[in-house]
Amino acid sequence: MSKTARDVPPPLELLCLKALWPLREGNVKDVQRAVAQTRPLAYTTIMTVLERLARKGKLTRRKQGRAFVYAPTMSEDAMRRVAVRELVDSFFGGSAEDLVRFLGAAEMATAAAAERQAPAAKADARIDTVLL
Repeated sequence: MSKTARDVPPPLELLCLKALWPLREGNVKDVQRAVAQTRPLAYTTIMTVLERLARKGKLTRRKQGRAFVYAPTMSEDAMRRVAVRELVDSFFGGSAEDLVRFLGAAEMATAAAAERQAPAAKADARIDTVLL
């Protein structure tokens, strides 16, 4: 399988982008603080990831005092569109209709499974009230 450049960043880079989107811009410490809520990472790890994103053009950076301040070059919605397009191209042959059909079938299967479990839940409720 050949390596090709992906427009959707890998998980750790995406985590840093998700931290920056609500901030609009921030330094390494700001991103580290936001990321630490879900995944505590070292300052140097965050710095490396932000530098990688800047090299790829996903972030801009400017010097402010002794630190760099990073800002996303793409909005969260724009990244979502790119990710969905990549998903559709990779798994559904470029057909958004096939994706919608797949999601509809999955939703119907989930609803059918819930209906099959509903009678058992009602019986359990009746047993509980009888025992009281």
